[in-house]
Amino acid sequence: MKKVLITGANSYIGTSVEKYITEHYPEECKFDTVDMRDESWREKNFSVYDVVFHVAGIAHQKETKENSDSYYKINRDLAIEVAQKVKADGVRQFIFLSSMSIYGLLTGRITKYTPLKPKTHYGKSKLQAENGIVSLVDDSFKVCILRPPMIYGKCCKGNYLTLVKFAKKLKFFPYVKNERSMLYIENLCEFVRLIIANEESGVFFPQNREYTNTSRMVQMIAAANGKKLHLVHGFGWAVKFLGLFTKLVKKAFGNLTYDKEMSVYKDDYCKYILAQSIEETEK
Repeated sequence: MKKVLITGANSYIGTSVEKYITEHYPEECKFDTVDMRDESWREKNFSVYDVVFHVAGIAHQKETKENSDSYYKINRDLAIEVAQKVKADGVRQFIFLSSMSIYGLLTGRITKYTPLKPKTHYGKSKLQAENGIVSLVDDSFKVCILRPPMIYGKCCKGNYLTLVKFAKKLKFFPYVKNERSMLYIENLCEFVRLIIANEESGVFFPQNREYTNTSRMVQMIAAANGKKLHLVHGFGWAVKFLGLFTKLVKKAFGNLTYDKEMSVYKDDYCKYILAQSIEETEK
């Protein structure tokens, strides 16, 4: 059994990973969590752990001039300091939760050749953290970088909640032809379990097996809540027009995907297809 430390108390992803692996594979990992909001983590002995999963960070908040420094202090500096301590204490595997945001794209298809050009403080801080952490890699210190797309699931935050509001309140919704890479939380949890079990290192791009059409997703959410939502064709142009002026609309209804070949792994981690994941999320 491997001992895993999650750095970031009460985080959605950290809590979900611990719950999933403990419930489904109790013989594989034993978890501890450390709060990163004060300096006490510096005194903790990391040497007793096989893996550290760093999920602490700032996300899902509006960026302003006033809070820009905090992105670099927490998402970059703290992450690098933790990785340095993890290595110094002799832990063999460090898993860092990065983001699709490091590409700086709101629309497009991301391939292995797509340049890293983050536009936001969130994306820039994550990329700079990646660079600092990867520089520590050697034969005795393995680093896994995860760059997931939008993550959703029960009790999640972010844009998924906006789609739920649409699904519960509306009877009609515009059909927009688009494709987005997304990742159901339990598919991510299974992926994390596998990279721990297989003692992986490298950069990974986990995503659901199929791309998501946003309008269809809203319709699935409505159905899971016992409501019938009619998709209306012919108004896609209006949504796309609004997307020219509204970042949220462009982000939700634009095309943004990882090339599927980037997400292929030797073991199957997608235990849920999209329809099943929506049903589980909305229970």
